[in-house]
Amino acid sequence: MSGQTQRLNVVPTVTMLGVVKARLVGATRGHALLKKKSDALTVQFRQILKKIVATKESMGDIMKSSSFALTEAKYVAGENIKHIVLENVHTATLKVRSRQENIAGVKLPKFDYFTEGETKNDLTGLARGGQQIQLCRAAYVKAIEVLVELASLQTSFLTLDVAIKTTNRRVNALENVVKPRLENTISYIKTELDELEREDFFRLKKVQGYKKRELEKQLMNAKMFAEEQVAEKMSLQKGVSLHTAHNMLNDSSKVDEDIIF
Repeated sequence: MSGQTQRLNVVPTVTMLGVVKARLVGATRGHALLKKKSDALTVQFRQILKKIVATKESMGDIMKSSSFALTEAKYVAGENIKHIVLENVHTATLKVRSRQENIAGVKLPKFDYFTEGETKNDLTGLARGGQQIQLCRAAYVKAIEVLVELASLQTSFLTLDVAIKTTNRRVNALENVVKPRLENTISYIKTELDELEREDFFRLKKVQGYKKRELEKQLMNAKMFAEEQVAEKMSLQKGVSLHTAHNMLNDSSKVDEDIIF
């Protein structure tokens, strides 16, 4: 796209030039701020990505240990352990709450786990596998904590990804579309104002030339009128005709010129 088409359709005036310059300053300042925001979000994005990788690596070992703990509990306490656990548990003690964290103007969702109420060791006194069931419970609590942390990181990861793409689109639009269009508009207005100034200067020179010619014409008419008055006065004083008086004046003016030069 040529520079002629990448400009605003405005009237080339001094006022509009000031308005477009102000818009260019605002666009430049907004581009700098959005660029800083994009850099900050990118840094946070990479940190979250590293945490996700580390959490997923640790999650494999934790899930494996929790599965082995469940297998050991079933082996010790028997296959009917599920019914015993359900009878002794009425409400959840490990819960999750959500909050928001502000990163460079982007609100990232965060999930935190917390324990509500007291944990009773009702299964400890069982004849078979009470201690092993408690170990299994602790292993799965740890797995839940890792899963909550991983869910929080992945949700923040996706939100940051969308925010970074949106910010980068705005940065690219300001850098490649808005700013060049405003700069081309400023260049167009300056060119038109220079052309108008040259036209005004040419018009002024023409007016001055016309006034000069009119002044010369007026001076010539005044001189002819003065000569006519002098010729009439001379014809009356010397009793000659008006034509003869003009000739005498012309002869006297030639003599004066010869004396001067």
